[in-house]
Amino acid sequence: MRISEVSDRTGIPARLLRYYEEQDLLVPARSSSGYRDYSPTDVEVARRIRQLLDAGLSTATIRTVLPCLTERAGHLAPICAQTIEDLKHEQARIEASIAALVASRDAISAVVEAGVTSAS
Repeated sequence: MRISEVSDRTGIPARLLRYYEEQDLLVPARSSSGYRDYSPTDVEVARRIRQLLDAGLSTATIRTVLPCLTERAGHLAPICAQTIEDLKHEQARIEASIAALVASRDAISAVVEAGVTSAS
């Protein structure tokens, strides 16, 4: 199937599908005329990539973990021990980012509160 059909089926814009290909995350076949020819498996891979990006993973991490993920009961599940470790590392990175954002929010709240108090 053509890129426009994959885009329609997945809701992923064609430009992002091309980006996934540039990042070696998605490898559609090519027709003799050079057009991308996506398979049903490529559609599922594109959905998995989108799900992992939405979860906050980088394309570099996705490239590493994608081959070791399967679908179980509607959720992605790791099938390789190293993938679990990689995902734990990403989870810790995201938790550190959340903590930094909370600290930033609290600092801004303190400044705002000080301004409200002094303006009263």
